[in-house]
This record gives sequence, structure tokens and C-alpha cells, in this order.
Amino acid sequence: MRSVLAVLAVLHCLAAPGAAQESPLQRLQTGDQSRGWQAVGRLDLGGGGFCTGTLIAPQRVLTAGHCLFDRATGARIAPETITFLAGWRNGRAAAYRGVRRIMTHPDYAFAAEDRLDRVAHDLALLELDQPIRLASIAPFETDVNPRQGDPVGVVSYAQDRAEAPSLQPLCHVLGTEPGIVVLSCDVDFGSSGAPIFAMRGGIARIVSVVSAKAEVDGRKVALGTELAAPLGVLSAMMDGALPPAQVSPGLRSLSASTGGAKFIRPDGP
Repeated sequence: MRSVLAVLAVLHCLAAPGAAQESPLQRLQTGDQSRGWQAVGRLDLGGGGFCTGTLIAPQRVLTAGHCLFDRATGARIAPETITFLAGWRNGRAAAYRGVRRIMTHPDYAFAAEDRLDRVAHDLALLELDQPIRLASIAPFETDVNPRQGDPVGVVSYAQDRAEAPSLQPLCHVLGTEPGIVVLSCDVDFGSSGAPIFAMRGGIARIVSVVSAKAEVDGRKVALGTELAAPLGVLSAMMDGALPPAQVSPGLRSLSASTGGAKFIRPDGP
């Protein structure tokens, strides 16, 4: 089980003054502003909310695992009720696709009592009903896990910006624990599944996925899932190299706070 105290120690140590300056959110309202980010899209979830997802292959979308469960019942959302709206902006998408298959990480438990433990495996892959092969929507590559102090950025939709994505070009990795990345990035409800980018060789590559937002001593932080190991497992499962996990999700009451770190509910879509 994830060590709550260890993560809290990271958060409290980094809540001190002197953090690097973060950039504000930039709304991607126009075609020019959105160019290069069209592979990030809104995931509409069975008529009951949305998350953010990212195309990482012509027929695969990366998002957070908890997005694929009904928060009220704990039931898995049916793939056929999910729509990926690539580059959704002002009522139009660059591409519309249904979802044929979903795969959550085998160690992810939606009803886990330790919410920090959930973050470490909060990852999912979606197989679209048809690939997206448009020059304007190039899938993003993923890269190795980020390290403390690394500059990163995030593109996300959220409850007050559901009709166009926003880019925060500069935020930072405050710290890491096995499977978890603590970030200074500005996220909100609907940002779940949003890609955290690092510039590697002049190219934006995904290094984490937004799982939750939290507060420590009044400071808002984002919690992300490390990609390297869990994404490898998910890809192998979707390729048929590993058997899919048998998931029987339930839902127990979850505390809104753990020690000194407050999870701002819902941490889902």
C-alpha cells in the first residue's frame, strides 16, 4: 500500500516559499493557438461528465483509470457510451471517434481505501472504433518518468473551460514517490487524464497523467501517475501479450482527507 506519510513529507517540504514561478493558463481558442495540441481531446463519458484524453497512437487514447468508472455506483462505464473529441474547441472537434475497448491497469482499484495508492495505478488505454490518421492530429510520444524540479506543462479541459482546452506551458515537478508525481500544475474537475508534458529534444512528450488535485497547508497541487511501468503493462494487455485483469469494482466511502493532505473531491471527472 502506498505510504501516505512519505508523500505528505514530500508535499510539506515543498510547501515552503521559493518555488519556481508558474505560468498562467492560456486558453486555446483559435486554430493557430491549438496547432500542435489537437491530439489532446475531451472524453465524453456516457452522458455523465467528461475527462481529458490524449491520442498516443492512431487508435489509442491515454487517460486516467478512474474516468472509466461511475462515481455513484462504482460500475465500469460501457465503452460504447464514450466519445473522444480530438481537439474539441468551441462546439467542434478535429475528429470524432467512438470507443471500442477500454483497458484499466490491473492493479488499479477504484474503491481502494488508500487514495494515494489509487494514484499510482490510475491509468487507462482506450481503443477507438476507428484510427485517427490526420496530419493535423499527430499522436504524442511518451517518455521516461520526470524528476523533482523538472519543468513541465499541461493541456486540459475542466469544468469552467469545457468548450476549449487550456495550456499551462510551465509548471514544475515538486517531488516524486514510487508511482506518483506531485506537481504545481493548475488542474480542476475535468482535468483528470490530462497529459503532463516535458520538452525532450525540442519535442513535447507525455511523462505523466493527471489523477487528482489536492491541498497541502492551503497550497493546491496536482497528483499525477508515473507512466513508464504501468503504460507498458497496459500496452501489453491491449496487444494480447498479457491477459486482461478481471475487474469487479465496488464503491466504499472514501475520506476526503488523509492526514495533512486534503483530496479535493471529486478527484474524478
